[in-house]
Amino acid sequence: MVWGFFKKKRKPAFAPDGKRIYAVGDVHGCADLLDLLLDKMADDGAGEPDARVVFLGDYVDRGPDSKGVIDRLLDIQTSHPETVFLKGNHEAVMLDFMSDPEKIPSWLKWGGDETLASYGVLNANSRPGSELSAELNANMPPAHKRFLNGLTLTHAEGDYLFVHAGVKPGVALDNQREEDLLWIRKRFHEAPASKRPEQVVVHGHHPVKKPLDAGWRIDVDTGACWTDRLTAVVLEDDQRRFIST
Repeated sequence: MVWGFFKKKRKPAFAPDGKRIYAVGDVHGCADLLDLLLDKMADDGAGEPDARVVFLGDYVDRGPDSKGVIDRLLDIQTSHPETVFLKGNHEAVMLDFMSDPEKIPSWLKWGGDETLASYGVLNANSRPGSELSAELNANMPPAHKRFLNGLTLTHAEGDYLFVHAGVKPGVALDNQREEDLLWIRKRFHEAPASKRPEQVVVHGHHPVKKPLDAGWRIDVDTGACWTDRLTAVVLEDDQRRFIST
């Protein structure tokens, strides 16, 4: 008998006992879709005491109303302080642009022009980066700056690990680099079973036509800014289901 043909089956992943978790994929400036999804989540019980919401990052860029998205997230942070807000690579690039506009000149091509316009910074493609950065810093409310600078990289709960992009295979969580947590794609998606983390990874960052449950990882980035489909995964006991706009 050739035992190498038999793979060890992963044990079912559980949310914390008596708790329901909603993890929301990449919003990308689509405040209208966020409102629709929040309404659906509320009807599902997301505001109940036994529920927690985790936002997986990429709140800004590409869509028309990044400022409006941050306004809504701040309201949620005030009314539900237990909510988790993770950092995405687009927030990282935006913050870099605000501190050193020459560092990331390509941000405008990644949807930064839409974010600038939502904060009243217009004609981005015909103005120097230093001028755009200064005006964005002047126009952005202090509460938005505090929110963006306070975003966390990972959140672990039950048998799940929440992160924007993924993790570097075979590397302990404490040794992961921010760059990998925010940007990794193929190396994480194609990780061999022996190098996958014990926890099921819930992430966004990589757009998929429909939410993906690969067993060991769950991708809920359904490309809202292109598809009008914003998605959350609902984790309860050992069950997983999706809610989308």
